[in-house]
Formats: sequence, structure tokens, C-alpha cells
Amino acid sequence: MAAPRTTVWELDPHTKAKHDILRQYLNGWFPVLSAWNGRIIFLDGFAGPGRYESGEPGSPLIALETLLEHSYFPRMRCEFLFYFCEADEARVASLEEQIAGFKEANQPWPRNVKVQVVHSEFFETATSLIENLRSQKRQMAPTFAFVDPFGVKGIPMSLLADLLSFPRCELFVNYMVDSVNRFATAGNIDHVLDELFGTTEYKKAGSVRGQTRHQFLHDLYQRQMSEICDFPHVQSFAMINRTGHIGYYLFHGTRDPKGVELMKEAMWKVDPGGGYKFSDRLAGQEVLFTEMGVDTTPLRLALLQEFAGRRVPIACIEDFTLLHTPYKRSHLRRPVLTPLEKDGVIKVERLGRAGFPAGTWVTFP
Repeated sequence: MAAPRTTVWELDPHTKAKHDILRQYLNGWFPVLSAWNGRIIFLDGFAGPGRYESGEPGSPLIALETLLEHSYFPRMRCEFLFYFCEADEARVASLEEQIAGFKEANQPWPRNVKVQVVHSEFFETATSLIENLRSQKRQMAPTFAFVDPFGVKGIPMSLLADLLSFPRCELFVNYMVDSVNRFATAGNIDHVLDELFGTTEYKKAGSVRGQTRHQFLHDLYQRQMSEICDFPHVQSFAMINRTGHIGYYLFHGTRDPKGVELMKEAMWKVDPGGGYKFSDRLAGQEVLFTEMGVDTTPLRLALLQEFAGRRVPIACIEDFTLLHTPYKRSHLRRPVLTPLEKDGVIKVERLGRAGFPAGTWVTFP
């Protein structure tokens, strides 16, 4: 539960993978949001010291680099606000030094990019932002909140709901399921878990064991993100370590299908490295996230179950694939629908001679 005592530490493979996902996602999120809004916010709840022992950039520098190095940045006219929250005094000093060096290396500094290092707990910073917005009767600008704690303390579900209740706000959170699994029925940190979930239902985990218990705690957190934070689209990605066990889940919550699409692209592009893998489950099977030799069998089974006995438009099948499976749109047509048609499993009514263009209808057995 406690954070490491050192100011800087070694970059773990799974943390690098997480940062690579962040970079990929922001590379798409910045231009999309900046095209329609006068101001957007990146909020890093547990910012760290700025760099790791071997000099690799932390999440604050990754976010700034992704924006300033973006080919579209010269045409982005909106204001970008970066809030980097860090509670440890030594890490704050290190982070401020790293950002100062980054700014020095990127002169002239763009006037529409504002950076603020906040020396406080994430809870305090988020509460202050909420109170200021309410007192001014204003809505928060579109916000991407990256919440990557060392444990399970300090990220109450109710706080996330208040902070991200505004349209176009998104959450990318590290859910330390191993810690939750260990303490769920111990009784010694119930007050922390009550806040983490926004309910006491996690105590029901005492009646289940093994993978079923893991899945129960996963599903509960996902449901709470959906119901309490009002995110209609919640995705989770398991991080499997070298031993084959799930170390934690990355949860992404958004209200916009475009956000789902961007996160899918980011997840499938990243090579976890170091023996770590991403996974999800669909139709009772595990889906491993790797672009090489993608196994689309779970998607095939899911489509046959979801649309059994129905005649549906291709757009409906695309939406299901995007919003209710771990797969991307590009995994649908050639890898799944084409073999199903060739094998005579589905009947296709299309506009044209081949493919699955807009206006196509598919009948499932």
C-alpha cells in the first residue's frame, strides 16, 4: 500500500507498456479534442519525479512531448492545461527541475500550453478543482485524467465521479487488483476499499475463490465506474506478468465511442515487452493483445451468439465489435466475416460485388 521511499526508481516493463499506451492515446486525443474545444486538460494524479533511474521520461514529460512533437500541433489553437499532482516533496522538486529543463529545450515555449505542478495529494487537488468549478458555476473543460497510484488508497469512486461528471471527460486508471484481492476480506482497510468501490459489495468476495474471485472484483469495479461515474463505455485490460498472473487492470472510461476507438488503437499498437502481455476475455476465451497472428475466434463466437437468428446491418455489427469486445473494427471484415460467408455460415446482402460496404445486411444462423 505504501509508496516507495526513493525519489526515483527503475522503470519496470509493465510501466513502460502503460506509458506507451498513454503516448499512443494522447497522440490521437489531442488533435481530436483541440479541433472542437477552446481548452482541454490533462490531469496526472500521481505524477512522480519526472524521470526514472536510467533517464526514461515519466508520464508528465510523455504528455508534454506527445503534444509539442505532434505534427498537427502548429495548427492546434486551443489552450492546453497540464496539472501534475505529486504529494512527495522530493519528487515534486525533481519533477519541477525536469519540466524546467524540458521548457528550456523547447523555447520559445508555446503560449497556449500551461503547466502547473501541484504539491498535494490527488484527492486534495481534485476536490479543490471541483469546489472552484461549483463556486463559479462552470463546467470543466474536456479532461483526460491519468490516475496511476502505487496502491488502492486516495482514489475514491465518488471523487472520480464528481471530477469527471462533465461531458468529454475521460479516465485512465490503474486498478491494483492484487492488493484489492489480498485485503478484500481481511477487514483491516475496509474504509479504503469502501471509498475505492463506492460500495461494500467487495466483501462478498469472501464467498468465492481463485479466478472467480478475481473476476468478481474486476466486474464490480467496472460496474461502479459505469454506474457511479456514468461512463457508458468502460474497457479493461489485464496486465499479465511473467508468471502468467494478472498484476493489475487498466480501466478506461469514456462517454464517446471515438474515445473507445482511440484506446483500442493504442492498446493494439503497443508491444508490452519484458514478458508482460495485455489480455481481455470474450465469449469465455482469453484475447491476447498482439498484432502478430491475432486470434479472432472469440470475436467470431461472440458475433454468432449476439446476433443469432437475426438480420442486421453492417453498422450494427461494427458498433458491437468496437463497444462490446476487445477487438478493433479492422479485425471484423476480412478476419471474421469473410470466412463466415465463405463457409456458408452467414448470408450477405451487399451493395456491390464484394466486401462489406455501408448498406450491407448480414443474416446470422
